Amino acid sequence: MGRWDEVVLKGRALRLETLGMQHADGLVAASAIDPSLYRWSAVPVGREAVENYIATATELREAGKALAFAAVREPDGLVIGAARFFDIEQWAWPAAHRQHARANPDVCEIGYTWFSAPSIRTAANTETKLLMLTHAFEAWGMLRVCFHTDARNDRSAAALARIGARFEGILRTHRLAVDCAVRDSKRYSIVADEWPEVKKNLLAKLDRG
Repeated sequence: MGRWDEVVLKGRALRLETLGMQHADGLVAASAIDPSLYRWSAVPVGREAVENYIATATELREAGKALAFAAVREPDGLVIGAARFFDIEQWAWPAAHRQHARANPDVCEIGYTWFSAPSIRTAANTETKLLMLTHAFEAWGMLRVCFHTDARNDRSAAALARIGARFEGILRTHRLAVDCAVRDSKRYSIVADEWPEVKKNLLAKLDRG
């Protein structure tokens, strides 16, 4: 069994549930509303793609390499999207170091985040980032969380800047893009010392929204 089988992160307008096949119908419906929105994102469209997406996420979770969530709207239980912790690393601290005995990972990336068309201009992304970052820094005690976005995706880059992630630079020829181009990636991060201010800003955004 995986390390994180029962993780549920509860917010005001949505909750994040560990992704499983019980979310397949909801994800199929969510991504079908307007597939044209997902030009830069690896979003599964159609039953077969969604089931493969969930199966892969489950394998990675059971290997301790990633933890994917379905975003579920409160109070009606509608699945509106997904997000994921991945590239989860636990460092090899020396035996004499105070961090040697920690059981939790040290750093990770947040990504594979997408929402249905009606949810894009709502607080869903802000609350998802708040829930995941709170879990990363406060439950896991992580040192850093990073994000990458296709350098051509101005909307995603602007969204990361708005939540308080710091731009670190551009990784050239970094990954294969969804459109099979060899993409450059903009890299952003939040470190533990920055988290209290980032959290304050995210909560303020939700209050305003």
